[in-house]
Amino acid sequence: MPMKLFVGDVLLLKKEHPCGNAEWEVLRTGMDFRIKCLKCGHSVMLPRVKLEKDIKKVVKSIGVGPSAQNLESQNTNY
Repeated sequence: MPMKLFVGDVLLLKKEHPCGNAEWEVLRTGMDFRIKCLKCGHSVMLPRVKLEKDIKKVVKSIGVGPSAQNLESQNTNY
């Protein structure tokens, strides 16, 4: 089962970027992910399978919590 990753999550990868940083921000999710280096701003696109193998840990998760779901349901009732 695929990992639940969201746009805005910060990931720590196993390999460092040539600039010396290993933390990346998720810019796009789906079958392919676009991630951006937090130090130099370089972005790359990776297939989901490769990215999931390269993740050491999720540093910061933006995941949709119950409070966000409640706000969405309140805004859709017209």
